Amino acid sequence: MKNAQDRGWIAIAAISGAVSVIVGAFAAHGLDATTEAGTKAREWLQTGSHYEAVHAIAMLVVAALAASTRLKPGLATVAQILFLIGSIFFPGALYALAFQGPRWFGAVAPIGGLAFILGWLALAAAAVGRKVT
Repeated sequence: MKNAQDRGWIAIAAISGAVSVIVGAFAAHGLDATTEAGTKAREWLQTGSHYEAVHAIAMLVVAALAASTRLKPGLATVAQILFLIGSIFFPGALYALAFQGPRWFGAVAPIGGLAFILGWLALAAAAVGRKVT
């Protein structure tokens, strides 16, 4: 990797990936899904875990592509930040709901979803905005 920023993003992505596996495993093995509340909690945890895992991988890919100069650096960083924000707000809101957090967390999830969408668009812009040398 070119610099500490790249390694930092790799570390963040790896931690996010680990959290997604922990939450996914808890959803599969640690919940009583025989109740309606347990079934709903399992769905929230599985959905959050899935999105967090996908975007952990996305952060890794962006770090690798940015280090190889295949992406416009500023926009690549914007994409990573948006993926991180999305990974906090979208899965985080679902995790909170699953663990009986306040219902207003449901209103936070769309902020994370929007951050994911904007992150993908920033990644597209980082790819097309890069001059080939």
